[in-house]
Amino acid sequence: MVEKRQTLPILSNVLFTLRQGILKLSATDLEIELQTLINVPSDEDTQFTVPARKIFDIVRGLTESADINLTLKGDHLTVISGRSRFRLGVLPAADFPSIETKTATESIRINPLALKRLLEHTAFSMAQQDVRYYLNGLLMEITSTRICTVGTDGHRLAFSELAVNTDVIEPLQVILPRKAVLELNRLITPSDEDMSIELSSNHARFLLQGKIFTSKLIDGRFPDYQRVIPEDNPVSVFIDRIVLRSALQRAAILSNEKFRGIRVELENNLLKLVAHNPEQEEATEEIEVEFDQPESIAIGFNVSYLIDVLNVLDCEKIEIQLRDSNSSGIIKDPDDDNNLYVVMPMRL
Repeated sequence: MVEKRQTLPILSNVLFTLRQGILKLSATDLEIELQTLINVPSDEDTQFTVPARKIFDIVRGLTESADINLTLKGDHLTVISGRSRFRLGVLPAADFPSIETKTATESIRINPLALKRLLEHTAFSMAQQDVRYYLNGLLMEITSTRICTVGTDGHRLAFSELAVNTDVIEPLQVILPRKAVLELNRLITPSDEDMSIELSSNHARFLLQGKIFTSKLIDGRFPDYQRVIPEDNPVSVFIDRIVLRSALQRAAILSNEKFRGIRVELENNLLKLVAHNPEQEEATEEIEVEFDQPESIAIGFNVSYLIDVLNVLDCEKIEIQLRDSNSSGIIKDPDDDNNLYVVMPMRL
């Protein structure tokens, strides 16, 4: 989590805090913070910081069963393992910053893998460095009966929800920063134990097994995502997901590298994909589909957006709901309403 280049040298370090046989490692970039707790056979109480990248590389180079002895003397830390010996410079622990959090107003419990699925199904739709800063993150909405996540960059939207009983009385919304979402998704590993999510007005804290992950929240108003989801797309097309994804990937090779547009034509149970580029090259793919509308439909989409959706869905067959060539399309698993994806059309 520690960045290689920091404006403050202390942020390139990891804080070691030893108290009553528990070693706590802390790293932060002032926006997110990760703490890990380890039981160690020691009665000492001490605190120091050491360069994160160096200590990580040293430990990674040792065998998994190797014992490590740390000795702090003055402004240096000595790391000894077998016949290996390293002497590292340290910085004062007093200079290490911590994220100041307010008292949590809400606390919920959730299965870690369930949260991971929510993140994985929506994180890819987050914006990157958008001037609308509230889009550079993921909305988490919590009610008494469900938790849902929503990501959008203004051109597409991903929605995923999970039915779960919480103690939340009034529905609440928080926006997790992009970096926090990606880091949290990486941290979650399979576990039988539920994890806790503590929320305050400016921070979210996630308590996993032996880890405490804290993130600042984006202070902004997320768009009303329910208004973006079309309520009545009368045309439904059912397609084999793997077949469609393969066809899109092939057609994308000759799409415009900048705009990534692809034309989707539907007529008589046949879906036709057409891609062009400025070099006057063309790709055409045809797929048999379930499409019972008497009238044909032609619509343009960003091919990368379609492929992203098909990569996160794991169903055998998908459903695409359409209205006309100027309206957004919905992509979903026909047997699952918990995950839904909206893609805006392109003019080609």
